Amino acid sequence: MKRWVYTVVALLVLLSSCSALGARKEKLVVGLFPDLDTAYQALIGKFNAKYPDIEVEIKSLGYADHHNNLVTTLAAGSGAPDVAAVEIGYIAKFVSAGGMVNLLQKPYEAARFKKNIAPYAWAQATADDGRLIALPVDIAPGCAYYRRDIFAQFGQDVNAIRTMQDLYDFGKKVTRDTDGDGKMDRWLIPSAGDIATMIFKTGPFFDDAGKCLVDTDRFKLAFEWAKKFRDAGMDAQIGAWTNEWFTCFKDGLIAYQPCGAWLGGHLQNWMAPDTRGKWGVAQFPALGAGAAPLMVGWGGSFLAIPEQSKKKDAAWKFIEFVCTDTDSQMSSFVTTNAFPAWMPAWSGDYFKEKIEFLGGQQARLLWIDLAKRIPEVPTSKFDIVANDIVNRALTAVLAEGADIEQSLKDAKVQIERQIAR
Repeated sequence: MKRWVYTVVALLVLLSSCSALGARKEKLVVGLFPDLDTAYQALIGKFNAKYPDIEVEIKSLGYADHHNNLVTTLAAGSGAPDVAAVEIGYIAKFVSAGGMVNLLQKPYEAARFKKNIAPYAWAQATADDGRLIALPVDIAPGCAYYRRDIFAQFGQDVNAIRTMQDLYDFGKKVTRDTDGDGKMDRWLIPSAGDIATMIFKTGPFFDDAGKCLVDTDRFKLAFEWAKKFRDAGMDAQIGAWTNEWFTCFKDGLIAYQPCGAWLGGHLQNWMAPDTRGKWGVAQFPALGAGAAPLMVGWGGSFLAIPEQSKKKDAAWKFIEFVCTDTDSQMSSFVTTNAFPAWMPAWSGDYFKEKIEFLGGQQARLLWIDLAKRIPEVPTSKFDIVANDIVNRALTAVLAEGADIEQSLKDAKVQIERQIAR
């Protein structure tokens, strides 16, 4: 009898141990930066309901620190998260450096999602050798944020600004000394560099054969227009993400800001909440009469799996859940204004709602229209080199009066020299 009791007890202990082992969760580390950390924290409960055996740990760092840490850990071969967020400004660096799983290969086979993801974002995540190093999760169609009150003061319809010349002509009216102290205190734009970005970001730095394009007409026009706005005193010569930039928005010191769709959320939530109703959004102008409006992607985020991760299966489940689930995409959009890269999400009624902060405008419908028209610009592993050199050349032109044509020729030589190493 005792032997039987001992046997039953032993079996119960064994079953209890097995149950405990079976309940043990797999920990998945997700590396993020603000505001993605807020957006994805809100999704964990729903993710756990679908995948109760996966415990998600979010590790968030500031934008620059997150990406610098990712570069370091990938190079070291250890320490990277299982899922890594990558912002568009860094995507070329990871194309170049490697270290991310190709999501087109088995078992991920992400190509099945391509038809439902914004085409230009898919192209951005695709290396020039065909690898898909990350899955697009949110996008940022480029658009112009403008001050309705300042435009109204001059009787200017934003939709009548169809060309860069139209924008320049309006800039001459709006840029002025408003208090009569002899100093300019209102400008058209914060930085003339944004004018250049609107133009040269409409295409790639390299053609399909790898030829550097920075001395072509697109870049020359970008530099020429930026210099024209600068020489006319139309920009406040203020860089983004500075206290002076925030003040421009709060105090109505600028009338027009080329940016990504995401800016509205920042303006409303913390940059300039008291300017409710004073802003609107519009598409960019064209370079000239008869030309199509400039279409540019101005931001966006991607989720990748570092090759060093030991939990790739769980990582892919998380990425699929966040990137290809309409409810998840909408949750992130509502929470942090992260515009969905997942196109099926665009059909919801939320996109038709008027945005009171933007004067009751149905701005989300405009962003959908822009996202559909942004050209697919492939990512080269040398983009980060080209971008840095081109921006240094632009600074020399705007701040030091360097010759445009020579600056671009020199930039091309520098780029070709660096990529030949």
